[in-house]
Amino acid sequence: MEDLQKMRNIGISAHIDSGKTTLTERILFYTQKIHAIHEVRGKDGAGAKMDSMELERERGITISSAATNVTWKNTEINIIDTPGHVDFTVEVERSLRVLDGAILVLCSIGGVQSQSITVDRQMKRYKVPRLAFINKCDRMGADPEKVCEQLRDKLGHNSVLMQIPIGLEDKHQGVIDLITMKAIYFDGDNGETIRIEEIPEELLSQAREKRDMMLDNVSMFSDELMEAYLEDTVTEEMIHDAVRKGTLSLDLTPVFLGTAFKNRGVQPLLDAVLEYLPNPAEVENIALDRNKDESEVILSSNHDDPLVMLAFKLDDTRFGQLTYVRIYQGSVKKGDEIFNNRSKKKARVGRLIRMHADEMEDITHAGPGDIVALFAIDCASGDTFTSSSINYSMTSMFVPAPVISLTLIPEDNKSSENMGKALNRFTKEDPTFHTEVDKESNETIIRGMGELHLDVYVERMRREYGAAISTGEPQVAYRESISKTANFNYTHKKQTGGSGQFGRVMGNIEPFHEGDFEFENRVKGGNIPSEYISSVEKGFKECLDKGSLIGFPIVGVKITLSDGSYHAVDSSEMAFRAAAIGAFREIYNKCKPVILEPVMHVSVEGPNEFQGAILASLNQRRGQISSAAEDNNFVVVEADVPLKEMFGYSTILRSATQGKAEFTMEFSQYAKVPESIAEALKKEYAEKDKE
Repeated sequence: MEDLQKMRNIGISAHIDSGKTTLTERILFYTQKIHAIHEVRGKDGAGAKMDSMELERERGITISSAATNVTWKNTEINIIDTPGHVDFTVEVERSLRVLDGAILVLCSIGGVQSQSITVDRQMKRYKVPRLAFINKCDRMGADPEKVCEQLRDKLGHNSVLMQIPIGLEDKHQGVIDLITMKAIYFDGDNGETIRIEEIPEELLSQAREKRDMMLDNVSMFSDELMEAYLEDTVTEEMIHDAVRKGTLSLDLTPVFLGTAFKNRGVQPLLDAVLEYLPNPAEVENIALDRNKDESEVILSSNHDDPLVMLAFKLDDTRFGQLTYVRIYQGSVKKGDEIFNNRSKKKARVGRLIRMHADEMEDITHAGPGDIVALFAIDCASGDTFTSSSINYSMTSMFVPAPVISLTLIPEDNKSSENMGKALNRFTKEDPTFHTEVDKESNETIIRGMGELHLDVYVERMRREYGAAISTGEPQVAYRESISKTANFNYTHKKQTGGSGQFGRVMGNIEPFHEGDFEFENRVKGGNIPSEYISSVEKGFKECLDKGSLIGFPIVGVKITLSDGSYHAVDSSEMAFRAAAIGAFREIYNKCKPVILEPVMHVSVEGPNEFQGAILASLNQRRGQISSAAEDNNFVVVEADVPLKEMFGYSTILRSATQGKAEFTMEFSQYAKVPESIAEALKKEYAEKDKE
């Protein structure tokens, strides 16, 4: 337990270009993990340490979350640097699933942006306590106080400034710590020398005022601090205890300031990680006991208890599959036998690795709270490993469904073979990346979260596997649904000599808004024997795989089976399955089927002068504008736009705004396609069907 108090597992998450990877690079430098700083888009071409993939360095973005392990003031910190782009949202999901705390990085100019909202929602889903770091305080238009207010207004955080800046924009020199009431400066070529001085006279009254506001807010979490505040006997220890209590209960977000690029404010942030974020023993982790109807079990964080660990990320290396695991309970040593609860297979731990971006360090054992990697263990992302004495399973993470697809065309047999190897690896690594072969055209189709997501995988197939492939037009994942309730009464009857087939089903089909499909059995008096009910449900489910309008899956359907009849000799599971299929085909068109399309929530940011061009570009794409807010000569336009209309949008936006605007989008909902487009889709499907 003492070891666990000297350990932190944290993630660094933010909107694109807020400076996550730059901040991580500084953390690695100050903890002496690296001895030279490289920039994300640096002139030396080396790229940041955590962006180890060639594509990441080229594009200046993080694609795959990277893990590292550092030591700060005798405390071990496991850090995961996550992507900011919404197309790689699953990388953030799986990281937050196994982390105990996080740093939410915000840009002091952009503030709370669209992806900050998504990341915050993910943190809330996994109940992750967090600190906020307002970065880029040296940039023109920096306003950390406004960003702190946005944390309150847009994200509902109880955000409290723990520091104020000493100057902003080009006058930014350091920060004032409101707990110690000292000015902190960062000297040396890389800000490695910390100089602590008295607060400059001109900032003293502002610092006192902000300290009072901070104490007023923080004292809500400690009666002792509240009393001391009223009696003017506050100690630093009391403030730290209250801030920690508020942070761990998710009722407080301490806010820190700095500029990672200019090497200011990073060391106090590291101190805050140790001071306020939880160690693994302070986090309640729950597993499900599969031997007791999946009843919840609280894991202990003890070394000596049976092992429980979660595989949260897979990677392919020249040595074989690398599996990242988080250990919750018990310990694992080289040579141990571990049990995969999903596949029911045993495996032996050959190599145990501690990761530092793309570098590996062999270790002999790991215990509770550790994030390590195993070699050559056959498993899938989300599998739970345990000792063979228990049958526990960790709850899996939230995985959004893919919304876009592409056809892949290999140019020769070797490329086809290499493409197959790549697809096998990528689908194992990334739960949001799906692949299938179209039964009719025999073409390979890949599905993912957005154009960039698929584009990156296609590029990796070419580079890492030497697969010469071309791609077809991107395809939207449409859905079919129904808009009207209808009753069915269908008899399936077939006589083929000997025993025949007989099954009669009655009931109704209605639109269902709480999910994709629901089946309700209301048959009374044994009119359909209970052993045939599941066959009826199977038959209906089978029909939902492919609608008759444009051949896409059918969603939003509730089927109620109310009556029917059977024959003592001729009825069978097959007969009732066929009856359900016949009933659905007969009734589907009477339910007024409609076509649904994925609608994306799009956020476009750019200079004010291009507001008209941005609004026009979205209106031309059937966009429903929900807001257009101006701030600091910048405009942020929020809109809901059908995915089909967003193909190639980045090029259009670049040319309309001289390359000065950027956008992010994420799936919002499925909505009905306008009649004219629906007719065109049906016509296209009918022609394809004829071919």
